[in-house]
Amino acid sequence: MNPKRAWSLPVVLLACLSMLAMFPLVGETFYIQLLTKVMIMAIFAMSLDLLVGYTGLVSLGHAAFYGLAGYVLARVAPQYDSANLWTTLPLALGACAAFALLTGLLVLRTSGVYFIMVTLAFAQMLFFVFHDTPIGGGSDGIYIYARPLAKIGDTTLLNLQDRRIFYWFVLCLMAVVYLFLKRVLNSNFGRALIGIKINEHRLRALGFPTFRYKLASYTLSGALAGLAGYLAAAQFGFVNPEILGWHSSGSVLMMVILGGMGTLHGSILGAFAFILLQEALSNQAWFGDAAAHWQLAMGLFIIIVALLLPRGLMGVSSLFSARAKQESGIE
Repeated sequence: MNPKRAWSLPVVLLACLSMLAMFPLVGETFYIQLLTKVMIMAIFAMSLDLLVGYTGLVSLGHAAFYGLAGYVLARVAPQYDSANLWTTLPLALGACAAFALLTGLLVLRTSGVYFIMVTLAFAQMLFFVFHDTPIGGGSDGIYIYARPLAKIGDTTLLNLQDRRIFYWFVLCLMAVVYLFLKRVLNSNFGRALIGIKINEHRLRALGFPTFRYKLASYTLSGALAGLAGYLAAAQFGFVNPEILGWHSSGSVLMMVILGGMGTLHGSILGAFAFILLQEALSNQAWFGDAAAHWQLAMGLFIIIVALLLPRGLMGVSSLFSARAKQESGIE
């Protein structure tokens, strides 16, 4: 890696983090809530990138973990009172990790298109559990009337009912997830995952228990997707079976591809680009009746990015660097 680029990336990330941290001090309520949603989806995208970009496992059932965590919060929260963050969050993450572990023992015995279809099948099974039984309130879903509170005894440490505090809480979690995954991927475990993506047969021949590595990656990815689902349920105060559908998995996969697979900051960029572009294209004040067909414009944009930028939006800087070198005559 170019040394200049190596030190400039942390500076850019720190600057972006600082601007995000200061935004609630000047931003309007709508935009604070919008950026909160974007950061939650960035956590969701990073969890999927661990599978797709680093382990080489393309899943179309990742929304199962996202939705499961939301339903856990909805079911254990008091009907008209705030749940305890310290108990409900670990419970939701534990449920998602357990579901990922159990399903991973089966789905990871397949590969390629079969892996994609089996993950989709498990997600659809969970969808119908919540859709067709009283557990999830059917197609109407379940309301969460109050956000969880971080309390110790009678002392409230974090009042997540305050939109600004909830925003900063989500921002901190996004940064923690990013730093945690960077640490994991820079470890021997992370390098083994990358080796599995490149050539699993060779790694297995060297004596690595590749199935265990993939299972650990799948379980960790499911738990982090559950974190995003828990935060989304807390923000919107509502869960329904649609959040477990294949289109939710497809949307987060497009975020990963749009930003650039195999780069955690690319997943964050992809989430910001996807959600903000969706908001812009569906704005009737800007595009009139055409705003109802925003999916068409979004699809064309993603196709163009995939054709011109195989590394996603993160490849833009490399493209300009290569062009500059070519113009200056540097090989």
